[in-house]
Amino acid sequence: MLTYLAAALPSVSSPAARLLALQCALRADIDGTVSLPTGLLRGMRLHRRGEVWRELARDGWLEPLRSPNAHIWVRLLDPAVLDQSPGRGARRRAAHWALRPGSLAPPAGTGDGERLNALVLAVHTSASGSETEMALVAHLCGHSPRQTADLLDRLVTLRLLSCWQHDRETDEVTWEWAVELPAAGPQDANMPKR
Repeated sequence: MLTYLAAALPSVSSPAARLLALQCALRADIDGTVSLPTGLLRGMRLHRRGEVWRELARDGWLEPLRSPNAHIWVRLLDPAVLDQSPGRGARRRAAHWALRPGSLAPPAGTGDGERLNALVLAVHTSASGSETEMALVAHLCGHSPRQTADLLDRLVTLRLLSCWQHDRETDEVTWEWAVELPAAGPQDANMPKR
């Protein structure tokens, strides 16, 4: 899903728009309609941030629908979002996992860029190691490699990572978590692994 969003959204999309687009894509029903409770948006620090919705609407990715007090309703306009795997049930579990409080949750006041970068690193962490290409991490987060390096430094400062390294010859970036990643619970057991 992160790869799809990196291709579907403009490279200049803000980290907040990418986080919101991720939640919308993961929570969309079979018609591309999404209902996001305002409590969820408050938890994501996106409540009353109309500029983020306008950014995604301006980019032609979603259109606002009715918005009763307790929910924001939108329709996703890109039909390709509905063809993404895994299926809807696994996507909803992934949406919950991406927001679940736990050791991966950055401290209050952490910026959208750091939160998105932490999520991308978590997705690329496996039992066999924590490494991927710097260009891929930068692309998925919508940043340049230099901006991504700055975000990785901030994750160390926030004590989410204990360290990270970039091998410029191979473009491989490796990292070590300073926290324990949330384990897959029973409802997450069927989610595909990277």
